Amino acid sequence: MKHLQPPGWATPKGYANGVATRGTLIFVGGQIGWNGAQAFESDDFIAQTRQALANIHAVLACAGAGPEHMVRMTWYIVDRVEYNARLRELGAVYREVMGKHFPAMTCVEVSALVEAQAKVEIEVTAVLPD
Repeated sequence: MKHLQPPGWATPKGYANGVATRGTLIFVGGQIGWNGAQAFESDDFIAQTRQALANIHAVLACAGAGPEHMVRMTWYIVDRVEYNARLRELGAVYREVMGKHFPAMTCVEVSALVEAQAKVEIEVTAVLPD
């Protein structure tokens, strides 16, 4: 896996501008902050993010992969003000669950998610090397 960093660009914090790799593609559908029984344990944004990341981790493990195999991550959030206000907590939770593996990322504020109680939904593409 090679991170793509154009010459002269500032180093991104917590994500990569691009990733090049080869292998078996793994697509993780959008994961939200509920547990395996599809029950929310918290309405807190950070707690829901921790659970969504843990869910991603579990799905990746089913393919024999882990966070180090992620190449792309898309976040859908319902409140960008809260997201920005809680970046420190968010970064700590991300590193706790995913370590220091930072794929190419996109974050988009949306008006709502399908599950009304959800505050975040995250989808991932990963590549297990040949």
